[in-house]
Amino acid sequence: MGIGIEYYILIGGIMLMSWLVSNQLKRKFAKYSKVQLRNGMSGKEVAEKMLADNGIYDVQVISTPGQLTDHYNPKNKTVNLSETVYNQRNAASAAVAAHECGHAVQHATAYGWLQMRSQLVPVVSVSSGMSQWLIIGGLLLGGAAGLGLGWWVAVAGLAMMGFATLFSFITLPVEYDASNRALGWLKNKNVVTPEEYKGSEDALKWAARTYLVAAIGALASLVYWALQLFGGD
Repeated sequence: MGIGIEYYILIGGIMLMSWLVSNQLKRKFAKYSKVQLRNGMSGKEVAEKMLADNGIYDVQVISTPGQLTDHYNPKNKTVNLSETVYNQRNAASAAVAAHECGHAVQHATAYGWLQMRSQLVPVVSVSSGMSQWLIIGGLLLGGAAGLGLGWWVAVAGLAMMGFATLFSFITLPVEYDASNRALGWLKNKNVVTPEEYKGSEDALKWAARTYLVAAIGALASLVYWALQLFGGD
């Protein structure tokens, strides 16, 4: 069984949508990086204050190389901020720093969706890269040799892809909740002015949309291969 033209159209559509959202995200961050915070706080200082305000004192805020490489590491309890976010004093940096601290707050409060996501990480890290190849290989093996083994190999690949898709959708509430926690804190603690808040909110909104596009893309691919495997045309 070959790959139909509809698959290439699907992948092309997902890639285009992902590029558009990613490009818009970069433009938003560039725009709000020019909105300087009146309080003069750097991303590092914003992060440390949010952690302290939430009673979290065992998480370290560190700088990490790259751009848009910001993340929270629950294993060693570190908020990793990209160099620009760590050092700069603008609405975009404040938004990102507070968002990553939102994950630290989730971890400290045993947020259910984060725990589920963490449990899937080992499975997805192993299976996500090989799932599609197993499906294609299994279908080709079954189609060329008429072997039942090929079908089962493809089913195994589809199951792996299913876990990756589930992971993408579980990531959505984790990311949206972290942004909500960040924005709520920025507003309630008067860390930013109303104008700065609008910039932070808009930046995080577009950041969240990258995860939404990824989830939609994962689901679309899963449905396509499921139809191929179970007789859809």
